[in-house]
Amino acid sequence: MKTIKLAIAGLFLLVANATQAQVSINVNIGNPPAWGPVGYTDMEYYYLPDIEAYYDVRAAQFIYFGGGRWVRTTYLPRQYRNYDLYGGYKVVLTDYHGRTPYTYFDRHRVKYYKGYHGGPQRPYRSRPVYGYDDRRDYKRYDKHYDKHHNKHDRDDHDDDHDHGHGHGRR
Repeated sequence: MKTIKLAIAGLFLLVANATQAQVSINVNIGNPPAWGPVGYTDMEYYYLPDIEAYYDVRAAQFIYFGGGRWVRTTYLPRQYRNYDLYGGYKVVLTDYHGRTPYTYFDRHRVKYYKGYHGGPQRPYRSRPVYGYDDRRDYKRYDKHYDKHHNKHDRDDHDDDHDHGHGHGRR
């Protein structure tokens, strides 16, 4: 009888432990991205009107129409590589739960047209800043830059050098 009570108690502890592990896993899944709008922690999807795409918060994937079908990827497609996720407006889809928000794409596209902006939005975290000022070892960086770029700096005034394509990223 004592053995049965111990077995039941052990089983109870095992089930309780498994339940606690399940809860902690679910809590960590689906954290909003840094660029997501503050105040919507339990949402599943954002619609991005400027690029007519969705973002699945739980799966951390973009959903866009490409090649004749809806595609899920971790990154935006090449044509949107310069899209500003921090500055672009995100429509939080509060009324949809499921796996295919694009079922209502025709409705979303009309209601939230390109350039649509509702109320002001603030991202969860500030936009990361990249550039020269973020470098900690300025002297080493300057030497590396000088070594590789001084020759090209002298040629910058030569109009034939860039063949009309300009310098830097667009």
